[in-house]
Amino acid sequence: MDDAEANVTVDFENIAKQFVEYYYKTFDSDRSQLAPLYGPDSMLTFEAAPSQGVATIVQKLVDLPFKLVQHQVATLDAQPSNERGGILVIVSGALLVEEEKRPMSYTQTFQLMPKDNSYYVFNDIFRLVYPAA
Repeated sequence: MDDAEANVTVDFENIAKQFVEYYYKTFDSDRSQLAPLYGPDSMLTFEAAPSQGVATIVQKLVDLPFKLVQHQVATLDAQPSNERGGILVIVSGALLVEEEKRPMSYTQTFQLMPKDNSYYVFNDIFRLVYPAA
């Protein structure tokens, strides 16, 4: 791997890590503040329910039936995803909701796309992961 390839690797991984840290910090403190991370063409699928566009996505997140939540990221994988500079990010972890003592496992996939020297969430898919019976 030459120096140029090494720099590309560092860039997309760092961008993914910074994004995930900011996303969950914001989600856990005030979900309404996630609006700038989405665009008019963004799509969220939350537990199989699709939402499209900034207002619809943020309303879905704000309307979730809990106030207090804490995400704990266990794994984060990222790859460059297309010739336009997109980044595919897959996260798994645990989340604590309200007064629950037992965390729930989740996985979330983001497709980040470049826009104005930054990135926005083009695709966002969230799923709780239940133990196999």
